Amino acid sequence: MIATQIRQKDAIFYFASYSSEQLLTRVRFISRYFDEEGGTIAPEQVQEEDDVAQFIARIERSDKAFQRELSRSKVRAIRNFYETAISQPPIPGTVLLFTPQKLHFEAWPDGSGVGQLREPEEKYLIIDGQHRLAALQFYERTHPAESKSINVPCVIFDGRSEDFATEMFVIINSTPTRINKSHLVDLYERVSWAEPDRRFAAHIAEMLYRESDSPLRYRINRLGGRSRQEKWILQAELFNEIHRWVKRIWGKIEKDGTDKRAAARYYNTIRDFLKASALVWAESWGNPDYMVTKPVTLKAMIRVCADLATQEADPEEDRVNRWTLRLAPWTELKRNFRNEGFYERFPAKGQVERVVRIQRELARSAGIQSRSKGTAAD
Repeated sequence: MIATQIRQKDAIFYFASYSSEQLLTRVRFISRYFDEEGGTIAPEQVQEEDDVAQFIARIERSDKAFQRELSRSKVRAIRNFYETAISQPPIPGTVLLFTPQKLHFEAWPDGSGVGQLREPEEKYLIIDGQHRLAALQFYERTHPAESKSINVPCVIFDGRSEDFATEMFVIINSTPTRINKSHLVDLYERVSWAEPDRRFAAHIAEMLYRESDSPLRYRINRLGGRSRQEKWILQAELFNEIHRWVKRIWGKIEKDGTDKRAAARYYNTIRDFLKASALVWAESWGNPDYMVTKPVTLKAMIRVCADLATQEADPEEDRVNRWTLRLAPWTELKRNFRNEGFYERFPAKGQVERVVRIQRELARSAGIQSRSKGTAAD
């Protein structure tokens, strides 16, 4: 195929044009897609060793309701645009494709950068454009003649490492209309440009979601407003509080170590604090009639945890029992955290100020000196 080789710093990639008919046979979908007429595109099986496809599929398929609802509505809207677009190009933006194969390119001698690019033996992975191509496939089924006149501009990345493809996926999809910020927390560990303190905090947040001994296991909302399951706090909000703490003591963390074992120590601290909190709050913990496990209170408790850990994190042995005794005065506050009248009992101009008020009340009750500033890290 004819392509243009693009050089940017040390990177080399290609720009090419595929007819819709050709392209749809050369890409693989890793998520199931639907249209309004009941048509489906079944996802191709993702091989266990295909790290990039596994990674993107984990984001795309992270909630069944999210994927089905989003794909159906979004594909329908794009397909409708293809049907109504007359003078404007239906696909003006490029679709980003990736293949781990190193493609052979033979440039023309005129120095233009144009030449012959040999296509990969395997199908391309779609870094950006799965919904557009899914809509194009449905459009092709109902408008076969019209679809043949559509050529799709493509940028092709080849022969790169899995981390490179993952990083491209994050960069392209990191706007608010693509991946929710809660998703991006999942990705901090995979991208080279993420600050080390963010990666460290992201690993702690991920452990709070994943580990079997975490009081927040599966209660962290990683999908933003798209989640259809009962969750207590957005991952982005939880991450902000953890990062706020990590950033404040980053000098100490750097000195002690920043690897995953070090992050696990901080996870253990938060885990023990939340276990002690759950024991103290008793029947109000996780109770929908109380605000105890709502974001505003959980964020305040993480700040109290940061202050308590600074004063008496060690020894780790028997820490849950020790901290349960320390937080015992919270039992007298349960009534204040009932839903009815909660916002009158903790008046504030907004949630940021309310988190500070609750933090101060919790710290005062437990006799914990507060060293936190009243603003979030992000």
